[in-house]
Amino acid sequence: MNAPALRRYEVAARSTDVFGRVLWSCRDQHFVADGPVHNGCPGEAVTPAELFLAGIASCGVELLQVLAKANDVPLADVHASIDGWMDPANPVRDDVNVFNGVTLRLELTGVDEAQAHDLVEGFKRR
Repeated sequence: MNAPALRRYEVAARSTDVFGRVLWSCRDQHFVADGPVHNGCPGEAVTPAELFLAGIASCGVELLQVLAKANDVPLADVHASIDGWMDPANPVRDDVNVFNGVTLRLELTGVDEAQAHDLVEGFKRR
């Protein structure tokens, strides 16, 4: 059996004339991100931490759809919500800021409890 093909993802980011504001792009899509207010940044656009969490939630929704389709499971809809927290008074690491915790909630419709469980377990193994 052949090894899966290498997958490459590229994102570019650059500073702007506004301190703490970043223009980032992937393929032909362009977005604005702001550092958080507590760093002296505008905090008006999506922050890097929110983008990170959005990537996880988006991956979960998309992958659940892929798994359901591959296994002929009648998944009608997926809703994900995610939150993460950092406690500066109780850092996980001294050398870098990381989330102390993240909670991902998934709501699946169109499937029974066993199908939902199998899909979520499949997502967790990926």
